[in-house]
Amino acid sequence: MAFRVVIPIFDQVTQLDFTGPAQMFAKVRGLQLCVAAQNAQPVETDSGFAVAAPYTFADCPAADLVCVPGGSGVMDAIRDPYFLSFVERQCRQAQYITSVCTGLFALGALGLVKGRRVTSHWGYTDVIADCGGVFTEGRVVVDGNLITAGGVTSGVDFSLTVISEVFGEETARLIQLAMEYNPAPPFDGGHPSTAEAQTLADAQKIYAKRAQDMREALRSVKRG
Repeated sequence: MAFRVVIPIFDQVTQLDFTGPAQMFAKVRGLQLCVAAQNAQPVETDSGFAVAAPYTFADCPAADLVCVPGGSGVMDAIRDPYFLSFVERQCRQAQYITSVCTGLFALGALGLVKGRRVTSHWGYTDVIADCGGVFTEGRVVVDGNLITAGGVTSGVDFSLTVISEVFGEETARLIQLAMEYNPAPPFDGGHPSTAEAQTLADAQKIYAKRAQDMREALRSVKRG
C-alpha cells in the first residue's frame, strides 16, 4: 500500500508552504499525495491565484502523514471547528504529524505540541509557548513522530527530511539532485541571525502584530 500524505489547505494558505513539499513528495515512488480542502470550490492562496484540491475533508482517505501548512488564513482556519475536526481526525491515526511555518498552530490548537520540541516561522516563535510547545532552533525540528518546519521555504528542507525518514536517505538525495535543490540566495539575510539590523527591525514591526493576532486566535479556540 502507498504511504499516504494528507495536506489540508484553506483560504489564504501560503502556497509555497504546501506546494514546495508537494513537489518533492510527488517524486517519491510509493507515496500518495492527498491535498484536501473543505469543499470542491477553489481555494484562494496568498499568492493571487486559487488551487483546486482533489479531495474534500469529507472524502479524503486516512493519512500516514499529516502536513499542515501555514499562511495568514491559518488564524481563521483554527477558529473553524470543521477544519480542526478534520485535522484532529487525520492526526489521530497518522504515523507522523507535521507542519510547515504557522501550520504548527493548528496542531497547537489541538493540544498536539504540548511538551514537544517544535519550530515555526521566526516571527511567531514566541507564540509557541502559548501552545505548550518548546521552541527549538532549526529549519526542521524532529521530535519523535512530530516533525515541524520553520517559515515557508523551510518546507523543502522538511520534505527531504521526511522522505529520508520514511523512504531512506538515498531516495531523498536522489530527489534533491533531480530537483536541483542547491540554494544560493543573493543575500545572506534569510533569518534574524543573519539579517541586517534595519531589515530585521522593519520585519519585526510587521510580525509583532501578526504574532498577537495568532495568540488571539489560539485563545478563541474552545476545546471540550
